[in-house]
Amino acid sequence: MSSTSQKHRDFVAEPMGEKPVMALAGIGEVLGRRLEEKGFDKAYVVLGQFLVLKKDEELFRDWLKDTCGANVKQQGDCFGCLKDWCDAFL
Repeated sequence: MSSTSQKHRDFVAEPMGEKPVMALAGIGEVLGRRLEEKGFDKAYVVLGQFLVLKKDEELFRDWLKDTCGANVKQQGDCFGCLKDWCDAFL
């Protein structure tokens, strides 16, 4: 990944704690609401799914698309955000 958003850098800069799902890069209000409706209200819940999918980019992108309708850019932003967070904290 060549460049990351400020949202991405802010997310990766500190422990996740109780951050809302919309703190994830690529997840705005619309996708955030869709995820919340399906029980993914916190960033750590999406991280759990990311880990269940063994950090596999293709599986995670498919899951995000199917779960909340994320487009390719949103999928990539969210995947990169979680991957970089894991690299920093796990």
